Amino acid sequence: MKWLSFFRTIQAKVIIIYVLLILIAMQLIGVYFVSAMKNSLTSNFTTDLQERAELMSVLAAKTLAGGEPDENPEESLQVMVSNLFNMDGAEIQVLDATGKVLTTSLLSHADYVGNKNTQTVVSRALQGIVDNEEYIIDDDGTRKKVVAKPVIHNGKIVGAIYIVASMSELYGTMQRINSIFISGILLALGLTAVLGVILSHTITHPIKELTRHARAVAEGRFTEKTPVFGSDEIGQLSQTFNYMTSRLREALSQNEEEKEKLASILTNMSDGVIATDEAGRIILMNRRAGQMLGVEGEELAGREIGPLLGLSEIEAESLARGVSDSKLLEFTPGESGQPFMMRVTFTPIHRREIGITGTIAVLQDVTEQEKLEASRREFVANVSHELRTPLTTIKSYTEALEDGALEDKQMGPRFVGVIQNETGRMIRLVTDLLHLSRMDSKESALRKQRVDIVEMLEDVEDRFSFQMQQKNVHTIIDAKPGVSTAMLDRDGIDQVLDNLISNALKYTPDGGTITMEADITEDGMLSLSVEDTGIGIPKKDLDRIFERFYRVDKARTRNMGGTGLGLSIAREIVRVHGGSISLQSELEKGTKVTFTLPLNDEGGATE
Repeated sequence: MKWLSFFRTIQAKVIIIYVLLILIAMQLIGVYFVSAMKNSLTSNFTTDLQERAELMSVLAAKTLAGGEPDENPEESLQVMVSNLFNMDGAEIQVLDATGKVLTTSLLSHADYVGNKNTQTVVSRALQGIVDNEEYIIDDDGTRKKVVAKPVIHNGKIVGAIYIVASMSELYGTMQRINSIFISGILLALGLTAVLGVILSHTITHPIKELTRHARAVAEGRFTEKTPVFGSDEIGQLSQTFNYMTSRLREALSQNEEEKEKLASILTNMSDGVIATDEAGRIILMNRRAGQMLGVEGEELAGREIGPLLGLSEIEAESLARGVSDSKLLEFTPGESGQPFMMRVTFTPIHRREIGITGTIAVLQDVTEQEKLEASRREFVANVSHELRTPLTTIKSYTEALEDGALEDKQMGPRFVGVIQNETGRMIRLVTDLLHLSRMDSKESALRKQRVDIVEMLEDVEDRFSFQMQQKNVHTIIDAKPGVSTAMLDRDGIDQVLDNLISNALKYTPDGGTITMEADITEDGMLSLSVEDTGIGIPKKDLDRIFERFYRVDKARTRNMGGTGLGLSIAREIVRVHGGSISLQSELEKGTKVTFTLPLNDEGGATE
């Protein structure tokens, strides 16, 4: 497997291609060279035989034609063949006109003398054909070349020269040339392989460095740099890669910074944010959204947002497509969570050439806003009602006076008195509203001073002594040990006590008792309470008793001249002081209102 992986590398491919190119080139050159060499040697060998045969035919022509009378032709031809034409591995035969062998150069073939040579080339030569040659392979596998030339004397064929020569030496020479050429090829291939390794290393080493650096970049290590080994194309590629890495590092750094900013914004947003994909499945949610929904972000991953928010399938689809952008929901997280009002605003995520790829849902807890809005609507309705009733009464009585009741000595003064009472009630209502408005807008500053608590309670008793005497109501001031002075806004606390005493007088029957108590709580707060023995308050009204314009018995309270704002004003004054107020009541047994105040300066602003 290791070798297989090596052969898949660029280095192996470069070496193989380089070696194959050299091998193919050497083979082509070798085939051409060997073929040309073989043709040249064979041609030279044949030409040499042809020339020898031609020379022999010229020398032997006169002897074969008869020559000198005293000359022995066989002996003369034998001397000529033996002395002049000595060739290794060759046989020369001189034939007469009938094809009979007159002499031969090989002593071992002496028995051929006197016999006829029936070779085709001999027959052709005796017929006067000049170019006669033949290629034969002997019984022992020896390659031989055969040449026959006619011997012509005075235009008459008097015989033939027959030469057969072995080509073993020629082919031996060719074999040696091939061996030398093969050795050269092997040596060249070895050198080529070495050069290929060196050349491929110069190419693949920078590529390996680029690969290693690319892997490091993929793993997030942007500080490493690719070495530049030259100014060629690979060197330029390395420089470009280093530049790309630096730009990528800057881009990712900016991206991470923006991502951290976005994550910080999402985490610290007061609104919940949920991102979904195109199918409505949750892919991202911030911490506030998890708190509002009562779940962890990991629990919601992959869930559909519609069922989670209690939306129907049609509503979820219309919100996701941007048909409807927001919806007000009443949501209860979990089984024990407190229900609250939540406004969900959907914004589709558009991507160019794709369309809507997801949705961003913003969850806003609008419980307090809805409560404030409901309170505002109720407040406006109450104010309108409270003002309309006395205005209607005043209008009716003024019309009656205009119609002649003013002349009536009994009805006129009574109508004028009613108008004065209703006008006074409207003035008190407007005054209370202005007081509450100043406290809501933080415009009413406290003027704290050192106040004697017992003296303050006695002053309250003195202010209401006349009304108490009229109803025969007894007053008790109970100052516990340790109660002395406190830093208070005397006017504000007087108004709280006046409102509480006024309410106690209204709902306490003749002969009842009102108790004002002052004590120090365990946590060092001043506790003041007003307790009466009046008609009490039903339990169903206790939770709303401090709301503005809330009355237990609306008709009776209005007839008594109350505005419905006394307890609300008392609560706001105590809250500004940094204290709290509470009320306990039992029907037909009485009511006790208790409020606590800091003894020192903390808990309220001073002017």
